[in-house]
Amino acid sequence: MADQPKDNKTPMLDELEKGKWPSFVREIKRAAEKSPKSKALLTQLERSYHDKVTHWKHGGLVGVRGYGGGVIGRYSDLAEELPDAAHFHTVRVNQTSGWFYSTKSLRKICDMWEKRGSGLTNMHGSTGDMVLLGTTTDQLEPLFSELTAENWDLGGSGSNMRTPSCCVGPARCEFACYDTLAVTYDITQTWQDELHRPQFPYKYKFKMAGCPNDCVASQARSDMAIIGTWRDDIRVDQAAVAAYAKAGTDINTEVVGLCPSKCMNWDGKELKIANKFCRRCMHCINVLPKALRPGTDKGATIMIGGKAPILQGAQLCAVLVPFMKMEPPYKELKDLVAKIWEFWGEYGKGRERIGELIQRVGLGQFLEAIELEPVPQMVNSPRANPFIFYEEYYEAE
Repeated sequence: MADQPKDNKTPMLDELEKGKWPSFVREIKRAAEKSPKSKALLTQLERSYHDKVTHWKHGGLVGVRGYGGGVIGRYSDLAEELPDAAHFHTVRVNQTSGWFYSTKSLRKICDMWEKRGSGLTNMHGSTGDMVLLGTTTDQLEPLFSELTAENWDLGGSGSNMRTPSCCVGPARCEFACYDTLAVTYDITQTWQDELHRPQFPYKYKFKMAGCPNDCVASQARSDMAIIGTWRDDIRVDQAAVAAYAKAGTDINTEVVGLCPSKCMNWDGKELKIANKFCRRCMHCINVLPKALRPGTDKGATIMIGGKAPILQGAQLCAVLVPFMKMEPPYKELKDLVAKIWEFWGEYGKGRERIGELIQRVGLGQFLEAIELEPVPQMVNSPRANPFIFYEEYYEAE
């Protein structure tokens, strides 16, 4: 085994700076030039690569007064050797809807963090939050006071509602079928208690996508994905379609031939769409954005149960409500969520996501509990077992 790194040399981390891609090591080194905590982090990280084990340990819960989430405790088992990394807590700051910031606000956050922590940030990972990496327990309350004075709040962590996040929606995207920014803000304000004080069996994530392109990957990364859609016909500008064809777009190959439901036809003059078979995949609209538009009867599809692998494997969301109008005060959505949380709180096991609970108890039991009628769009995969009997069968007996 090679000798352990000495004199702050980081030969293994240096390898990660090579190549054409941006390197997190380079950014930590830049921060380490004026931050002892970042310098200690570099040394510990090199040791972890060398020893092939993490040197972070769970040392207990930390947080700010009145909140149960928002801070993730991080302690080093090399505290005596690296006192500046002994405490390296992570603080999650509730991000703005759509990630719109002023440079003034970001500078204030960075100034606070250089004063109270390591200066290292992680902007919008899978949590959605603005993540501040590396501070000590005694700095948490002063930092929280400074953040709230600037009208910032902490995000979610632990077994609670995680910080809702969304795409830029109607602020920048012409295809948005509902106001993702407004829904995200409303959810954040409505469920402050569920966001800050862990009380669920496990985490619950909302992600809002304005159209079926799902630019925030909500279907794969959230317990409830709210994906914009429409339920009338795609709007077609036939003259613009013809202009695309004249400019060299092969409509039959690039659009009609790639339609997953084969619901389109192009005869060289007119693009016809059998809208009752359309799957709202957005492919044709993406290829011909000047000629095609979503319909005017807009809303969202509510999907349930997505997650990354933790206790079980990764899981994509499945359709729960095919179409719901998304208009303030969003009562239909909130009533549905309340019923889901009540059932999950009653029957969910520790560290069991809502999608895993549905798998365990069955979709039928879940739908009955939340008072939804089953519809064909909820079918996630073909039935494999022909010997399935429904309640009506037993009642007939």
